[in-house]
Amino acid sequence: MIGRGQLSAEELARACIARIEAIDPAVNAVVSCDPDALLAGARQADADRAAGRPLGPLHGLPLAIKDMNDVAGLPTTYGSQIFRDNIPAADDALVAGLRAAGALPFCKTNVPEWSAGANTRNRVHGTTANPHDLTRNCGGSSGGSAVALACGFAPLASGSDLGGSLRTPAAYCGVVGFRPGFGVVPGPDRATALLPQPTAGPMARSVADCALMLSVLARPDARDPFTPVVGERTPWDAADFARLPRRDLSSLRVAVTEDFGFAPVSAATRQTFRRVLAPLLPFLGASEETMPDCTGADRIFSVLRAVMFQATHARFLDETPDLVGALVADNVREGRRYSATDVAQALVSQGAYARRWLSFFDEFDVLISPAVTVQPRDWHEAFPAEIDDQPLQSYYHWLALAYAATIPGHPAIILPCGRDAQGLPFGVQLIGRRHGDLGLLAIAAELEAVIVGIHDLAPCSPDIARLSTAPPLRTAPGFLDVP
Repeated sequence: MIGRGQLSAEELARACIARIEAIDPAVNAVVSCDPDALLAGARQADADRAAGRPLGPLHGLPLAIKDMNDVAGLPTTYGSQIFRDNIPAADDALVAGLRAAGALPFCKTNVPEWSAGANTRNRVHGTTANPHDLTRNCGGSSGGSAVALACGFAPLASGSDLGGSLRTPAAYCGVVGFRPGFGVVPGPDRATALLPQPTAGPMARSVADCALMLSVLARPDARDPFTPVVGERTPWDAADFARLPRRDLSSLRVAVTEDFGFAPVSAATRQTFRRVLAPLLPFLGASEETMPDCTGADRIFSVLRAVMFQATHARFLDETPDLVGALVADNVREGRRYSATDVAQALVSQGAYARRWLSFFDEFDVLISPAVTVQPRDWHEAFPAEIDDQPLQSYYHWLALAYAATIPGHPAIILPCGRDAQGLPFGVQLIGRRHGDLGLLAIAAELEAVIVGIHDLAPCSPDIARLSTAPPLRTAPGFLDVP
């Protein structure tokens, strides 16, 4: 519409700014914003279009950035008290690439401290609430981005994902989140470069918009050892993500699992998953209730996650312990309990795990599961300690449905799929073949079209009128009481 002159970039920018001003006090998704810079960029985008200059794929689109990435002139706090006054002078590589494609990054979205945990709360910016129920958790760590999308603050947002950090909030807020396979979105600054489990990824309100954003994010950058670059090109053509191929759903070989054989999935989530899946199965090809062998998943993820926290955050705990939150501190301490033997065993187990997944996808095109083990709970709860009265192994054990796919590096996407019995958004997870990001997105786009056409499953939006009259979230008891 912007390219055809049906909508000016300035009109879109003003609409986003107005929505933030009206709604954000109720949800606290945006932790910093530069509306003047957005308007200036939008006016320049309109002038470029009017002058017939070349337009990038994201020309004139306002962009929300997770507060783990640098935007020049806006604070990057990581949700950490140590960095509450940190203002970078330049964009980081991810933001610079998006800006070069015409996007207009203008606000930062809330995260838990250092993205540790799936409840978006920290001692710098407080809590972000679920826009569908302001008493509930919005997920994390990309919770601010998911809420911003659900509320219409921007059409695109950045996310990142280790153990479901963009998938969980996408499911909880009723938006789309795509976790790419290893190396598709380069992480040139990743400290543990040869442990590629953390990755950036696109978040949007549709599969097509996620894919469009991925066409810019999936750039060649040889500084990431898992992004193959030969002759300044990757094996994939990033532009293909902006023009997804059609896929015949009836030809697919589909695997379905409620729990991967090990995840602590609640009875209510299982029931909702079966209910929403039933009307979709007639559109799909042969389906089978099965899953890859996930032996050792909890141990592999626990050890490798702790190693990464030990590598990147231990110095903060040692130097400024009073400024480090409980979850980050616990991760560092857990890492210090593991021996070299523990790490070696986890790496060997991960290799065997990944090979089993590769063999499984020789037989299946896509695997479908619930997105999260349990639906949104009270945001005052740092994390679920139990599900259906069964105690969990760790504060991140409830994210097992997500990290099952993280370990082998397969791409995964969350599709909104109706509501649960409490009226909250419900998400399903689709997992594709290793290196099959384009194919998975094509399948997801086709299935999304089916879901939209089924009244009981169509994606739901928050009640904007109700949010506009809600009291500011920062007045709620416990808003800043983060351990």
